[in-house]
Amino acid sequence: MRIALGLEYDGSAFCGWQSQASRCSVQDHLEASLSKLAAERIGVTAAGRTDAGVHASAQVVHFDTEAERPESAWVRGTNSNVHPGVRVLWSHVTTPEFHARYSALSRTYRYVLINHAVEPAIFRGRVGWCHRPLELAPMEESLRCLVGEHDFSAFRDAECQAKSPVRNLMEARVERARDTFVFTFRANAFLHHMVRNIVGAAVYVGSGRKPVAWLAELLASGNRSLAAPTFPPDGLYLTGVEYDPAFRLPAFRHAPWPALG
Repeated sequence: MRIALGLEYDGSAFCGWQSQASRCSVQDHLEASLSKLAAERIGVTAAGRTDAGVHASAQVVHFDTEAERPESAWVRGTNSNVHPGVRVLWSHVTTPEFHARYSALSRTYRYVLINHAVEPAIFRGRVGWCHRPLELAPMEESLRCLVGEHDFSAFRDAECQAKSPVRNLMEARVERARDTFVFTFRANAFLHHMVRNIVGAAVYVGSGRKPVAWLAELLASGNRSLAAPTFPPDGLYLTGVEYDPAFRLPAFRHAPWPALG
């Protein structure tokens, strides 16, 4: 039997999604809890492998099991044993054809950035921060060139293991509410550090350190060494994974900062 789960987690408590020898990842904690509940070894597959410090409000995973449990038990039972930084929001018995990673049509990430002279304390670890004053319009304009299918090598981490740097970025936008900027990116898939590298470049434009055309120049160059430093993971959230409606997966509740998208 194949089960799909919807998750949220606070990435600051973990060394990333993917299993590590130290057993410090979200995957490690989730599998341990599920295995205890199922009374058998459970391995899970996720829609996307978030890095250390990156959060999720809409992660999707699947696993196969011989254990028969009510769907509600996969939620309440797992949450009773798992690390408090991880919560299962829903469970759904699905078909063998469903695959959390390969069935995904798109993924959406949001980066929440506080633009203030003083680094935030209350939201520390959950938002990015920039002390330089930022202008919205230049960042909005600079991001437009990234929409479409491109070689994103200029925004790819040197250790990225993806076979191809080509991705279809369906959405790239930024919105502002007082001193908070929220960047939204939706693509068929993302390269390692791709979103954080784009945000870092956009912040250079928004602060006036680079012209609006700079992102287009970086994209065309394919040269990561010419771009801005990788932005911190703190403000990055996986907020959506799109699947064919035929799979009938439950809906997620509102992502963080719903008023901004």
